[in-house]
Amino acid sequence: MAHDGQTQPTSPLLADLLDLTARALPEVEAIFAQGRENLRERVTVAGKVSAPAMEEHQYAAHALSWLATYTEALRQMQAWALRLQDGGQFGQMEALILQIAFGEYLHQIQGGIPMSQGEIARLQDLGLEVTPLGVAAQTLMTQGNTSAARAALVALMRDSRANATFGATGLEDELEMIRDQFRRFAAEQVTPFAHEWHLKDALIPMSVIDQLAEMGVFGLTIPEEFGGFGLSKASMVVVSEELSRGYIGVGSLGTRSEIAAELILCGGTPEQKAQWLPKLASGEILPTAVFTEPNTGSDLGALRTRARRDGEDWTITGNKTWITHAARTHVMTVLARSVDATTDYRGLSMFLAEKTPGTDEAPFVDPGLSGGEIEVLGYRGMKEYTVNFDDFRVKGANLLGGVEGQGFKQLMQTFESARIQTAARAIGVAQNALDVGMGYAEDRKQFGKALIEFPRVAGKLAMMAVEIMVARQLTYFSAWQKDHDKRCDLEAGMAKLLGARVAWAAADNALQIHGGNGFALEYQISRILCDARILNIFEGAAEIQAQVIARRLLD
Repeated sequence: MAHDGQTQPTSPLLADLLDLTARALPEVEAIFAQGRENLRERVTVAGKVSAPAMEEHQYAAHALSWLATYTEALRQMQAWALRLQDGGQFGQMEALILQIAFGEYLHQIQGGIPMSQGEIARLQDLGLEVTPLGVAAQTLMTQGNTSAARAALVALMRDSRANATFGATGLEDELEMIRDQFRRFAAEQVTPFAHEWHLKDALIPMSVIDQLAEMGVFGLTIPEEFGGFGLSKASMVVVSEELSRGYIGVGSLGTRSEIAAELILCGGTPEQKAQWLPKLASGEILPTAVFTEPNTGSDLGALRTRARRDGEDWTITGNKTWITHAARTHVMTVLARSVDATTDYRGLSMFLAEKTPGTDEAPFVDPGLSGGEIEVLGYRGMKEYTVNFDDFRVKGANLLGGVEGQGFKQLMQTFESARIQTAARAIGVAQNALDVGMGYAEDRKQFGKALIEFPRVAGKLAMMAVEIMVARQLTYFSAWQKDHDKRCDLEAGMAKLLGARVAWAAADNALQIHGGNGFALEYQISRILCDARILNIFEGAAEIQAQVIARRLLD
C-alpha cells in the first residue's frame, strides 16, 4: 500500500471523515466550556480566582488544563487536515492519522486523560457527568483507532521511510526546505556521534557549534538589523525539531541564544541590543541562563542571590544550580535580587554577566566564580553545573534595561518562545524514538518474522506517529500565533505539556520494542529514553505548567 496522495477513502478509512471530525469538535468544546465554568465556581472567592482555592482544587485544575490541551489539539488537527485537503495533500496516511487521533483522544476525554503514569484526569473531577457523545463522536471512537487502522498506517509508514515525517506537515515549502537542510546536517554530523558523546558524558565538539553558527542557528530569529536572519518562530521550531531528532543536546544549543536574545530584544537598552545581539547571532559569544537556585525550583520569586551596587558596577553573591552549558560560555543572564527589603519577584533584576569560557578541567576561571558539574542521566551534551557567586563583578552597564526590579517581568516575556522551542525539541526526540524503534522492529526477527509484523508492536509505532503529529500541529500553531504577534502563552504551554508526554511515551515504547537490548547502554534507545525524561521537568515542570495553564484559562 503506497501513499499516493489521493483523497478517496478506502477501507479502513472512515467515510466522510472530515465531516465526522467537524461534528465531533463542538461537543468536545462544550464539555471543556462546562468544565471550566464548574471549576471557576469552585475557585472564585469574592469575584476573583483564589490562589488557596486553586491549590485546594489542584487536581481538578490540572484536569482542566489537560482537557483544554486535548480540545485545542483536536481543533488544530482538524485545521491541519482541512489545509491539506485544500492543497491536495490529504492522502491515506494523513486520513488514518486524523481518524486514529480523534478516535483515541475522544475515548480519553470521556474515559480519562493520562496526566502521568499514575494520574488520570476524569470528567468527574470537573463535576461533569459522563454521558454518551453524539453519533459522529461515537463513530470515531468505535471505528477510528482500530487494530486495522493502526496496521494500515504502519504499512504506509514502511513505504515512506525516506520521508522526513510520517504524514505531510502542512507547512509551506520554505520551511520544509529548512527542515531538509538541517535533517541532512543532523544525519551526517550529529546522529553518528551522539551516542558516543552521551556515553562519555562529553561536551558537544566546538566544531559542531561552529558549523551551527555558520548555518545561522544562533541568529535565526534575531532581526536582520542586529546581524540575524529575522526568520519566523516557525523556522526555529523546524530547526530545533530536526537537530533534536539527531541529539537533544545539539537541538538545545540554540535555546541558550534564543532565551538570551529574547531577553535583550524585549528588555534591553538600545546600547545593549547593539552590543550583544550581533555577537549572539554570529555565535561569537555563547550565553547561558542562570536563574534556578537550590531549594527554589520553579518558585523564582523566592530567589536569594543578591546583587549590590559597588560604585558604578555590581557584585553578585549567591548560589545557582542546574545551569546548562555554564562552563564554556561567554555571558550569563543572571536573575538576582537587587532591591532591598523585597522578598518576592518585584525585587529581582536581570544582569548580563560576562565571564571567561572554561574547560572540563577548569570550568570557572574568573575571580568570584566557582562551581562544578552535576552528573545527569541524559541531556548531557552541554552538561549541567552548580554556579557559585562570591562578590562576582558585573559592569554597571550590564543591568538589563538599565532599571532595577524588572528581571521577573523580563524573564516572563521569554517564556512563550522558550516553551515553543521546548515543544519542538520534544517532537524531535519523539521522532528519533520512532525512527529507532521502527528500524529495530523491521530488522529484529522473532518466531520467523520481523517484530513489526506483530500487531502490538505495529500498534505502538502507529500511536507514536499519530501523537507526534498531534504535538507537532499544536506546536506549529503556537509558533504561528507568536509570528503573528498574538499572545500565545496558553498555546505554548499546552504544546510543551503534551509534547513532553508524547516524547516520553515514544521513547518508553521504542525501548519496549527493543526488549532486553533496549536496557543495554550500547543501544541508542537507552540514551533517547534518558533524554526524553527531562522534557517533562525543565522550562516548567508538568505540574507547574498545568497550574499556569489552568490559571490562564480562568482569568
